[in-house]
Amino acid sequence: DEYYGLPRDNAQSYWTFMHEHLFDHIDILPENINIPDGNVPLDKLEQYCADYDMKIKSYGGLDFQLLGIGRTGHIGFNEPGEAFDKQVHCVNLTQSTIEANKRFFASADDVPKQAYTMGIKTIMQAKKILIVASGEDKAEIVRDAFFGPITPKVPASVLQLHNDVTLVADEAALSKLPL
Repeated sequence: DEYYGLPRDNAQSYWTFMHEHLFDHIDILPENINIPDGNVPLDKLEQYCADYDMKIKSYGGLDFQLLGIGRTGHIGFNEPGEAFDKQVHCVNLTQSTIEANKRFFASADDVPKQAYTMGIKTIMQAKKILIVASGEDKAEIVRDAFFGPITPKVPASVLQLHNDVTLVADEAALSKLPL
């Protein structure tokens, strides 16, 4: 993922986050790091997303996908909707996602309103998926995602169809699961 409109050197960009918390601490060649560019011109955005998706495919797809789950059931920035978005795309963030992310910015007005994200089809083609959830505020959505109907209104629910998903969650996030 990456926020649309944030330069890489912005303290809140995913590029900066991933470098500070992972890439600067491991032995990895810069050419093996693939984080979307948040500053692609609007007229080139659709092609950029298609190229990014093709790049993933050219590497043979994803071996491993690490996901969190949002309060609305979003995975990556795949927000609830009427259909599952298939490929890498730029999404308009919901107000609840903006609210959840405002803690990282000076105010909610500073949170970007759009972001790039990997599409559901690309995520589902990963060989293994690990999803992490914590806190009581995630309990209902974890229940709905893993025990409710599969629906684009709860994007994480599609993970029920994957054959190798591991959910790692604390007791609070699991507190509303059926016994």
